[in-house]
Amino acid sequence: MKIKQITFSIFFLIPLFVFSQYDYEPSKEFPYGRANPEAAQQIKDFEPLLGVCDCKSVNRKPDQSWAEPVDMKWTFKYIMNGKGIQDETLKSDGGHSGSIRQYIADSSRWYVHYYSSNAPTATLGTWEGNKKDGKLVFYREQAAPNGMEGYYRLTFYDISKKGYKWIGEWVDKTEKIVFPTWKITCLREETE
Repeated sequence: MKIKQITFSIFFLIPLFVFSQYDYEPSKEFPYGRANPEAAQQIKDFEPLLGVCDCKSVNRKPDQSWAEPVDMKWTFKYIMNGKGIQDETLKSDGGHSGSIRQYIADSSRWYVHYYSSNAPTATLGTWEGNKKDGKLVFYREQAAPNGMEGYYRLTFYDISKKGYKWIGEWVDKTEKIVFPTWKITCLREETE
């Protein structure tokens, strides 16, 4: 009798364990997942961006003028059972991209690993940074075309329930010289 009870108990508990280990993944109830309480509190830095936004993406052309805006959908969700963030862009011009974002508590920084359908690469580009004054700001070392040392800086700003803005710009090491090369404006999709 005891063996049957032990066997029943084991088979009953296994499904509970399996399902509970994925509680923070996207689901019907939480389509963009949830922050895992065991993750660093900074995992919530991207919470205001979760979901889908309709965006306009504008890049500089080779002559340095701004190109026509490209329509884009930008989706953010939790991954890795609520311990990471993934975003994906789907652009009307056929260029798609995304990032995997991990906060590493030991270095007190976010690491953003970027990929793109227009520029496949064996090694993903990585930016690092943090939330500052209500903005999410990330840097990657990059020299200017004239060889001046600096960074390519990515910034999410004007973050609200309605949407957000994003800008990519080259800055010198002191951040006094700033040259924007890419701008995105996003409005949250209406949900029922």
